[in-house]
Amino acid sequence: MADSVAARRVAPRHPAAAPLAVLAAGTAGAGYLYVTDPHEPGHLLPGCPFRYLTGLLCPACGGTRMVYDLMHGHFATAWHDNRMLLLAAPFALALLTRWMVEGLRGRRWSPQLQPRTQVLVLLAAVAWTVLRNVV
Repeated sequence: MADSVAARRVAPRHPAAAPLAVLAAGTAGAGYLYVTDPHEPGHLLPGCPFRYLTGLLCPACGGTRMVYDLMHGHFATAWHDNRMLLLAAPFALALLTRWMVEGLRGRRWSPQLQPRTQVLVLLAAVAWTVLRNVV
């Protein structure tokens, strides 16, 4: 009986499967966003649940508009939409790239953030939330 259960187990996914799926989903989303102006109403774009519940801007509010503006070369408008997310984007892209490269090499990888770094990221997000809602 135990042999039949072990035989039915699914083989583990290749380490590159998850990062490639994220890349495919991101590419599809970027393709839709490229032809959909989030500055105009009436599109199938997700709203911010935090803003919906509280009426306040979250740390990522403006991110969709920022990405749209970047794809269309409007850098000053992207800066205005969300400065913090714009500054963090290169780090996120570097992490995604590393995750994908390691996966394609057949290795599993995930970033290990020290507790101090996690606290700094959280404090920066809270400070940005307060700042953008006060100013």
